[in-house]
This record gives sequence, C-alpha cells and structure tokens, in this order.
Amino acid sequence: MRLGRSIGKTDPGRRRHRNEDHFVCEPPLFAVADGMGGAQAGEVASGLAAAVLEEADGDERGEERVTSLIQEANRRVFQRSSEDLTASGMGTTMTVALVDAAEGTIAVGHVGDSRAYRVRGGELEQLTEDHSLVGELLRSGKLSPEEAESHPQRSVITRALGTEADVDVDAFTVPVAPGDVYLLCSDGLSSMISDREILSVLAEADDLDEAARALIDAANEGGGEDNITVVLFEIAAEDTVVKSAPPTAVTEREQPVAEEDDEDTLSGLERVPAVEIEPDTQESVLVDGEPEDEPEEQLEPVSEAEADEEPRRLLPLVVLLVLLVAIVALAIWGLSR
Repeated sequence: MRLGRSIGKTDPGRRRHRNEDHFVCEPPLFAVADGMGGAQAGEVASGLAAAVLEEADGDERGEERVTSLIQEANRRVFQRSSEDLTASGMGTTMTVALVDAAEGTIAVGHVGDSRAYRVRGGELEQLTEDHSLVGELLRSGKLSPEEAESHPQRSVITRALGTEADVDVDAFTVPVAPGDVYLLCSDGLSSMISDREILSVLAEADDLDEAARALIDAANEGGGEDNITVVLFEIAAEDTVVKSAPPTAVTEREQPVAEEDDEDTLSGLERVPAVEIEPDTQESVLVDGEPEDEPEEQLEPVSEAEADEEPRRLLPLVVLLVLLVAIVALAIWGLSR
C-alpha cells in the first residue's frame, strides 16, 4: 500500500471577514489548525503552528513525531502570546496525521475540536474526540448527540495550543487499508453539516478535489458561520496510478483566482456572434466581433463593340484640333513678316 492523492482547501465562510484557519498538505504529513483570539491573533496562532510542520525534519516517526511537532507548535504560540500584548490569549486547535505507508499505519496527534475522520467500506468514523465542553458532556452521557448539535456552547473548547506553557496531546495510531479516505477538518465543517452529510458528499464526489469543494459548499449552505478547512488524502494500492493533485486551496492572504473557462471570452461577456447580411445590403459584417471592410463598388462591364467605338468618336475632334493649331501658326508667321 502507498499514499494516494491528497488535497487541502480552506474558505472564510459566510460570516467571517478573516480566515483564521491554516492547513498543511505536505505528504506524508497533513494537518488542520483553527486559530482563536482577538484582532488577528487567531490567524497568527494557527499560522505559527502550521509553520512548525512545514519546517519539520527529523528522524522521529509515528506518535512520537506528531506529539513533538504539536508540542513545539504550542511552545511557539505560547511564546509569541507572552511577548506580544496584541496576541495575548491567542491559541489554536491542531489535528495532525502522519502516514507511514511502509508500516501501513497513520499516526494522529490531536488538540482541540478540529477532527480526523476515516471513510472505509462506505462508513464514516470519527477518529478523534473533541476537546470541548460539549464533547465532554456528550462522553459523560449528560448530553445526547442531538442535543450536542444545537448546544449554545458547542464552540467552547477545553484544550488548545498556546494558552499554557505545556499541552497534553492525544496521540494514537490506526492501521490503513487500500481505498481508505481520511478527512481532517476544522469545526467550520463539522458544526455546519452532520456526519451523514459528510459521508454522502464524499460518496457522490468523483475525486478528492470535487469532494473538498463540495464539502465547503455544503458547509456554506448550512450557514457558513465559521472558517471552513478540509484536508483529504487516500490510501492507494500498489498497482494504482496516482495522478498529481491540483493546486490546493488558498488562505485569506492568497485570494482565490477565478478559474478560466475552456472557451474564449471577451472580458467576461458573451462572444459576439457572426452576423450575415443580405446580398443587396451595404451593412457592415461582424465576424467574432470585428467589422470587415465595406464591400467595394463594382463597375458595369463594357462590351468589346463599345470599347472599339470610343476611339472612333474621338478621331474627328483630334483632326479639328490639329487644323486649328496649324491656322494659328500660319497667322502668327504672316504677321511676323
């Protein structure tokens, strides 16, 4: 088995002006971080945490590695929060997945309420447990799943990176199987659509890119109350040809660029159609929006008989003109004598 395609996308949602989510999609390492804090502190916190993973290199593997990466991310966020008054109190969630294709396992590290899911055999399984007030009430049996979905404090988290000098990291390892699809997401997705809807979207999509877009669209249609981030990756069999994934989504600092259509356009307007004219008109013709030259005026054809007649009509005039010139010349000569 080996790692197949992967993709990550993020969207600010319908209610937020800024995107405080970050994601990492650097196979075999994947992560989602959902920042929190005043002003732009949440964005700073999640960005610092993601940067740790993007810079990561080392010999550690499995749970040991994901734990040390998350703890280093916590150290950096906490240090910045302590030194910068504008960032005081900031924090971020973080869910990390590290694929070990050779061992056929994935190590998951987790702090907060961003989630990791697995789709296998047509079923969706939540791999992580939310570090949130509602999550704890749900696990203790004080809330039902239905009550949890609409609880007014469902966004209150009990554990995050950067709020304290040390952080407890939940880390575990799961075996992989060919055809598995894994989803990491911020609560901007999981709080807007149900697990059943997530599974339905993933089942209907033709590829991971389409699935990621459809999940974000569904979350926005469900309200889009928070930033939405999804990271998807799959486990492929050895004989599967893996195509390169399309570019990943952008963050708020990289604004989305409209995709180009295959057909040419004229500054977004419909292309001007060719206009035909009747043979007896003199209107301009438009071909693909450009006017052609006006049709040239045609002369009436002249017959051979008429062409021969023209020199004959001019001959008497020429003879008369010559005689007049001769008479005038003789008169002048006689007067000069």
